[in-house]
Amino acid sequence: MKPLCCSSKCKVSVNKTIRFLKIISDENRLRIICLLNRGERCVCEIWQDLKIPQNLASHHLKVLKDFKLLTSKKQGLKVIYALDKKALAEYQAMLGHYLNHNPSHP
Repeated sequence: MKPLCCSSKCKVSVNKTIRFLKIISDENRLRIICLLNRGERCVCEIWQDLKIPQNLASHHLKVLKDFKLLTSKKQGLKVIYALDKKALAEYQAMLGHYLNHNPSHP
């Protein structure tokens, strides 16, 4: 893993972390991530479980998928969504570098 970089030279890592935080800071997107952490689901299950309109659930699923946090597959007429565990782990590790910084190692 790359060392923590808070200087202006590491703008790409900082910007990527900021974009990730903005994406997951929406309540419905965070709830979708939480729900999909328990297993894959179709949009019909997601909007009903979260008690939000279907078009709103679809919008948030698209945002998460475009950001590559979700995968999807067609099963008949349904689209099944799942967390991309590898992508999520990468973002967690990146965020961890900022949150778990050891002050004795600048």
